[in-house]
Amino acid sequence: MSEATHEACGLFAIADHPEASHLTYLGLYTLQHRGQESAGIVTAEGEHASSHIGMGLVADVFEEETLGKLRGNRAIGHVRYSTTGSSDIINAQPILCEYRRGWVSVAHNGNLINTMELRSDLESKGSIFRTTTDSEILIHLLARSPHVDFLDALEESLNKLRGAYSMVIMNDQYVIGLRDPLGIRPLSLGRKGDSYIFCSETCALDIIEAEYVRTVEPGEMVIIHKDRIESRFFGKETRKAQCIFELVYFSRPDSIVFGKRVHPARENLGRELARELPTEADVVVAIPDSSICSAVGYSLESGIPMQQGIIRSHYIGRTFIEPSQSIRDFGAKLKYNPVRSVLNDKRVIVVDDSIVRGTTMRKIVKMLRKAGAAEVHLRIASPVWIEPCYYGVDTPERGKLIGATHSLEEIKKHLRVDSLHYLSIEGLLKACEGTHEEFCTACFSGKYPLKWNGAHQFGSLSKKVVDAEKHYVHIDVEPSDNA
Repeated sequence: MSEATHEACGLFAIADHPEASHLTYLGLYTLQHRGQESAGIVTAEGEHASSHIGMGLVADVFEEETLGKLRGNRAIGHVRYSTTGSSDIINAQPILCEYRRGWVSVAHNGNLINTMELRSDLESKGSIFRTTTDSEILIHLLARSPHVDFLDALEESLNKLRGAYSMVIMNDQYVIGLRDPLGIRPLSLGRKGDSYIFCSETCALDIIEAEYVRTVEPGEMVIIHKDRIESRFFGKETRKAQCIFELVYFSRPDSIVFGKRVHPARENLGRELARELPTEADVVVAIPDSSICSAVGYSLESGIPMQQGIIRSHYIGRTFIEPSQSIRDFGAKLKYNPVRSVLNDKRVIVVDDSIVRGTTMRKIVKMLRKAGAAEVHLRIASPVWIEPCYYGVDTPERGKLIGATHSLEEIKKHLRVDSLHYLSIEGLLKACEGTHEEFCTACFSGKYPLKWNGAHQFGSLSKKVVDAEKHYVHIDVEPSDNA
């Protein structure tokens, strides 16, 4: 069941609150959907820092006793899904280390694209890396900066990074939230009384009854020092490249990211789908849970009633015991089960947010057919996924993306659906009330906003890379009844 893409970490930070560790725990708990591999919190009490990190879910890593030992009125926290660096405790964040200016702690969401270049240069000058993550590079750059002032050293170091990075940073003086100059990954600023908060999504503000202030702008550092807050820009681009997949899939529907409300955007995706290809059907069904909002929009726009035709289990742990006798499609059945009374003898519109490899969707369609669906019309609330992401989303290589290696007709035959329609890129932007100059759509268009290893040109893929990546994976475009 590795069909889904994986989120790339969640950040939370708070300054000037007596229950900093407990509020950070709650914030991370709310951001758990962004990463389930590890969790960590660093707190500051005067000039002293305390840290606790561990592998697993937030509720498993932290206990009341643990939080009680994390003293201080400032804290930063992180939940991780690895996109660079192995899934290991050594790579868990926030990173906390001492260097010649004292101590500093960093938590990072995103992915640097000049990691190897920077790391090789630093190692040649004597740096010894403790982790295999790209996030540690910033600390080594800070340590080598000639600037005496921490903020000047940070600005100089950030200008050497290329790629996607939203970060929360803390030392003995500051709590800082920042985004890269293109603003690829989200970060919001909130407030609870006299305390300021940074978080990847605003659902983390709701749980602690804090108010949303604004989004941290691309290329901006928001600096909290004692009772003062200030803004400082370290980089500026002529455009933004905010990850549109945050609105399509990653973020929770009750959040605000990039200053936009997620639920209305997803509902609009469904409405645009219904407008682009009207289809006669009896019922609209969502693939739970991330596609529910889009299915609601499709139903409202088309007038076709929406019902819960698929039930998803929310209690699948990291391991489970398979039966000794093989059960066909066991993984899919463990996660999803059809509601036969909704599907039997019905023309069904199935709404999902995306198709990656196509393996899970094929099993789901087969499940719907067995439950009695007369017709299955698949509607995808995003464009065809044709390229991998290099900016902090864990996606398969191009050759494993079914949309990159097969035509729409081949995909339709492989999935065994009566019709298939993906939302257009223009429909996607319209639904999200954005433009090509505001969002990154590289995974759908191949137009990368940053050069990468000399292969990508701004706004397009070089022909050399496209030709090199034209390798195909085999699928049965005419599946048998037993497939």
